[in-house]
Amino acid sequence: MRTVDHGVAKLMPDVDRPRAWLLTVDGAPQSYVDLDDPAHLEFEYARRLAYAIDALDPGPLDTVHLGGGALTLPRYLAAARPGSRQEVVEADQGLLALIAEHLPVTHGTGIRTHGADARGWLESAPTDSADLLVADVFGGSRVPAHLTTLGYAREAARVLRPDGVYLANLADGAPFTFLRSQLATFRAVFEHLALIAEPGVLRGRRFGNAVLIAAHHAQDTRDLARRTASDAFPARVVEGEPLARFIGAARPVEEADAVASPEPPGGSFSIG
Repeated sequence: MRTVDHGVAKLMPDVDRPRAWLLTVDGAPQSYVDLDDPAHLEFEYARRLAYAIDALDPGPLDTVHLGGGALTLPRYLAAARPGSRQEVVEADQGLLALIAEHLPVTHGTGIRTHGADARGWLESAPTDSADLLVADVFGGSRVPAHLTTLGYAREAARVLRPDGVYLANLADGAPFTFLRSQLATFRAVFEHLALIAEPGVLRGRRFGNAVLIAAHHAQDTRDLARRTASDAFPARVVEGEPLARFIGAARPVEEADAVASPEPPGGSFSIG
């Protein structure tokens, strides 16, 4: 296998796994895919998203993925929950073409891709049409501003069914201005929130990923907490009063106040 370049996107083979690839965009790792083993999730944030999905009731899921990357999570979900219907929205149509050419999904997996802006596509999606909405949208290493607002959260809630679940991969560091504002924004729309993150990130020792879980119904997070704690990179599930204390006085983000998530310091997610 050889490295494949397409503008700012690059596919690099993993020499230790016969058909595994790393996708980087602008030098930041975006996805890792093992075509022979869709259950292999190399990045810890992807495993945490998968743990949250595994905690949902069994059976196929009508799912919307905002952000496509190399389709790592859609491939996982297709293997873990056969019969799921998945819509993947990716603004970079060149990236979609790159993945379709070099890492195509197997026919009959129920995965459809759409070259569109995530929020624009969401605003045109039918009401009550999804069981699960997964947001993993980064422009380089930053979440775009228009995907951080109260209006966006309301659109997500509209598209989800009453028992649906919203998941988002976010990134921040102390003093957590962005992360707290996102939690406040989704708390204004959804009744129940939880956050998965490494203790070192939560204590402000380093910049890192955090997975947001939002729903209208309470969830049993005991198994999720056990799985995240036993991961190779252990994490905590924070909810209830501890999460409320973390949010503090943060306020929901209005359209006029929206900003992208912070740039990772010192290229935290970059590779050589």
